[in-house]
Amino acid sequence: MSAGQGIGMTSLRTRERLIQRLTEQGIRDPRVLDRIRNVPRHLFVDEALASRAYEDTALPIGYGQTISQPYVVARMTEAVTVGGTPKKVLEIGTGCGYQTAVLAPLVGRLYSIERIEALLERAKERIRELGIKNVKFKHGDGSEGWASQKPFNAILLAAAPHAIPQKLLDQLADRGRLVAPVGPEGRQELMRITRRGDQFLPERLGFVSFVPLLGGVS
Repeated sequence: MSAGQGIGMTSLRTRERLIQRLTEQGIRDPRVLDRIRNVPRHLFVDEALASRAYEDTALPIGYGQTISQPYVVARMTEAVTVGGTPKKVLEIGTGCGYQTAVLAPLVGRLYSIERIEALLERAKERIRELGIKNVKFKHGDGSEGWASQKPFNAILLAAAPHAIPQKLLDQLADRGRLVAPVGPEGRQELMRITRRGDQFLPERLGFVSFVPLLGGVS
């Protein structure tokens, strides 16, 4: 048995403590809580950090990136899926693939972009291992979106721009919603922006801390 498998088998009580904590913090959607409970987060971090996988904290995954805090993943997933099952969703910043794994079964089709190729390949492998089949990946610049697949019913950014790129807003379907951390490091707010025709209506969902959204690929 590998260390990762062992942690997965013995972490049930730890996972339930995490679910209780998220519920106390206001996560209500049972579908989201069920995904957080069942996605094996320890598979998405280095083995040396696996014992901390079910803490409600962000952890390093290499390349200057982090796996997001479970509360923030749950909050963003809930903000994207509220009111039903969005048919077509764009995720910007695949990272290690944890947010992808939580979100994918709650949407029709998920398109995920990552600028760091080594991270993307690792995430693809994990998603395959978990048997998730409705995700299409792209190595590319997330700030450009995925124009050939627009419009999207929802867009989720797992990295923070100083302001939402207009190109991403343009790829949002009417009545679609974009969920993103926005602002400079240390002053970021989680925003949900809903499109109504040519109008983009913002809602503030609380303060967060994310790595910055960078252009280009590596």
